[in-house]
Amino acid sequence: MSTDTEEKIVENTLEGSSGGSVKIASDVVATIAGLAASEVAGIAGMSGGVAGGIAEMLGRKNLTKGVKVEVVESSCTIDIFSIIEYGVSITEVAAKVQANVKNAVESMTGLTCTAVNVHIQGVSFPKAEAAPAEEE
Repeated sequence: MSTDTEEKIVENTLEGSSGGSVKIASDVVATIAGLAASEVAGIAGMSGGVAGGIAEMLGRKNLTKGVKVEVVESSCTIDIFSIIEYGVSITEVAAKVQANVKNAVESMTGLTCTAVNVHIQGVSFPKAEAAPAEEE
């Protein structure tokens, strides 16, 4: 990790422990949120912008693509930027994404999700099947 990149770290001290602490980087929260969002049926993919597209072309899969996390003390706000499949109910899929992301982040990290904002950046249409060649 480069020195010019600031990394927000959440520190949770366990109650009743003898001075130990748990530090969770915001990239970890973003990875959990991205995986939880992509598991929902109706999500075609995540929208990561130009930088995410370049990383994918270079062969690296970015698990935090399309996810923005803000961590303040023991709570977080998550923004999910996704592409939805054509023909599904956007409101239903967005609600499932919110619930799945909130559940995953809260159960795995112990942070409280104050908001999970879902931004639909596009619609993915099914690929047209090649027309069969005419038989003579």
